[in-house]
Amino acid sequence: MASLRNHPRRALSALLLVGALGLTACTGGSVQDSAAGAEATGQALEGGTASYALPANSTPNWILPLITSGKTATYNTSVRIALWTPLYSYTAESGQLGVDLKGSLASAEPTWSQDGLTATITLNEQSWSGGAAVTSRDVEFWFNLVKANTASWAPYVRGNFPDNVSTFTAIDDKTFSLTFDQAYNQQWVNANQLTLMYALPQQVWDKTAADAAVGDYDRDPAGAQQVWTYLTEQAADLETYATNPLWKSVNGPFTLKEFTSTGQVTLAKNPDYTGPDAAHLDEVRFLPFTSEDAAFNAVLSGDVDYGYMPIASLSQKPRIEQAGYRVENWNGWAINFAPYNFNDADAGPLFKQDYIRQAIQKSVDQENISSVIWKDTAVPTYGPIPQTEAAADYLSQQQKENAYAFDTTAAQELLTEHGWSIGSDGIATCTSPGTAQDQCGEGIGAGKRLEFEMYSQSGSTETDNMMQELQSSLAKAGVAMSIRTAPLNTVLADSKQCAPGAQCSWQSSFFGARGAWYLQAYPVTDRQFSTAGTGNFGSYSNTRTDQLESAARTSNDPAALQAVSQQLATDLPVIWLPEPVYQVSAIDRKLQGVSQDPLAVVHPQRWYQTQ
Repeated sequence: MASLRNHPRRALSALLLVGALGLTACTGGSVQDSAAGAEATGQALEGGTASYALPANSTPNWILPLITSGKTATYNTSVRIALWTPLYSYTAESGQLGVDLKGSLASAEPTWSQDGLTATITLNEQSWSGGAAVTSRDVEFWFNLVKANTASWAPYVRGNFPDNVSTFTAIDDKTFSLTFDQAYNQQWVNANQLTLMYALPQQVWDKTAADAAVGDYDRDPAGAQQVWTYLTEQAADLETYATNPLWKSVNGPFTLKEFTSTGQVTLAKNPDYTGPDAAHLDEVRFLPFTSEDAAFNAVLSGDVDYGYMPIASLSQKPRIEQAGYRVENWNGWAINFAPYNFNDADAGPLFKQDYIRQAIQKSVDQENISSVIWKDTAVPTYGPIPQTEAAADYLSQQQKENAYAFDTTAAQELLTEHGWSIGSDGIATCTSPGTAQDQCGEGIGAGKRLEFEMYSQSGSTETDNMMQELQSSLAKAGVAMSIRTAPLNTVLADSKQCAPGAQCSWQSSFFGARGAWYLQAYPVTDRQFSTAGTGNFGSYSNTRTDQLESAARTSNDPAALQAVSQQLATDLPVIWLPEPVYQVSAIDRKLQGVSQDPLAVVHPQRWYQTQ
């Protein structure tokens, strides 16, 4: 990765080749499991079934390759890409983050014009269910729908894709080009922009109602909005996923056999699949659990092939291994945080004060939380770049060293220096309102208590314990934090932007028991932290941040991302919190072809059973 960062355009091809070569299909005979690093015994089998345990209280709730707010969880991605192959897929299955051509609809990486403005892409020979070929028109259909509905498309960042595409040109049935409005960092375009794209079955889906005829509605913005409304309304009806004719038209290695509102999903091998990544198993079942203990009981009883261990149960690893499982950490390309809601009428004025955010961050004992609560299966997060060796060239010195080390005494001093007094209950109250350097700040009146609510996901003992520890350490600094919990999907759906000065439904939220955000291969965070970012749930806005995020999209110099790292590690748009492993997996030794992708998606078409 270091060579890629130092010479991004020249080294990208080499990295992409590594990614492609690392995903060679397994065949019969004695096979080597790259994830476990141990020889698998017996013959590789075609057919059979496998079951996969979903994270506790986390259930798939969206499959449509038109992603809307609140539907961005990685398990939704895992189901979606099993049904509809993305234009480009990136994985780290080979050991490095790179393009996975085997799991991509494109047959090769893009070719770029000499001026760096136009990328030309060729599709492989892939078909829809029923035999119709996947064509450039199907990609254009997806592009037109997204371009006409950016306000509803979750990955949208104003000025990024598709705003930055001047022209979509269908060259022939298998080839198209995208001409951009300026030259960009091609690593960013390939890894973070083109990976958003899909082909959709235009000859089936391009209509405005169930009983309407298929047309070319997408080629008119008003028609594209009607098609979007129709498709997303259909996608909101989870109970009909398995029977709705729309979802029968797929081009991926699986079809959808079952999808329940409680979260159980069954994928069946697609008999019409014509791509290079056909499934080995006949069926794969995604199983929901209401708690980590319930999921672990399924492992203990042998009722799941690919499950996980609660952190609190790591002492039982020998027992699990003796039962026929291999146990592995699933590390993530992710950052973890709890966003502030800067627009909330009560808490927003508090969060807008730099010194208050600094006091809160100084009250987070990330090192001890990581080692004690997460039992060394988490690492501290000090800023917006994954805190891993693979991202070392992008990390600023401020993020590496933790700009706000744990110190509740210093945190309290920050408050008292800015017009707060500590009451008899230990909580700070504003006694010097105003906007001078030694006063509480704009919008904070006399007698205002320094308190806010944390809206946290349920289902994780470690998350519950971390929130209680944070509550306790904040109290030592003079900050009162109450805790409210709900299932992950509920927290994600509720943690949305609200109008300035409104009584919002949340003040700070946490949905990162397995990482708040799994980033794309090029770890720019404009979606999360730019003013226009659709993932900027708390409405954080800083002109300097916007400028730096923009520069990171155009410059090939690693220093551009280092500047983003420095800015967000010091400006504190969120509460930085420890990043846990995605899970400690327990995988049946007879289930092979499994690798723990740091992007937190699974590729069940590559799994196979052995005797």
